[in-house]
Amino acid sequence: MDKFSALGDPNRRRIIELLANRGPLSASEISEEFSVSPSAISQHLKILREAGLIQMKKQAQKRIYAINTAAMQEMEIWAGRLTALWERRFDALEKIIEEEKRKQP
Repeated sequence: MDKFSALGDPNRRRIIELLANRGPLSASEISEEFSVSPSAISQHLKILREAGLIQMKKQAQKRIYAINTAAMQEMEIWAGRLTALWERRFDALEKIIEEEKRKQP
């Protein structure tokens, strides 16, 4: 699953927000924040991990999850390029509108 598809689910977006706000957390700590079953959270974590959005490391018997900052930066750069493209298009449209207004009596 690609990164954007993985973020299509609201629970997965909430997991990302939780990790962004609180830092690395165990699967059980993440699960405590949701009303869905721990096995459902485990599936969401698996999808996020397979998409490369989070990383997991084992500490004794726990699995600790954290945001993959490189993947998030990659998405931010992509979004920034798209934003810049649309800003140029809107700027060009604004110029055309201003020129049309000047032509009218």
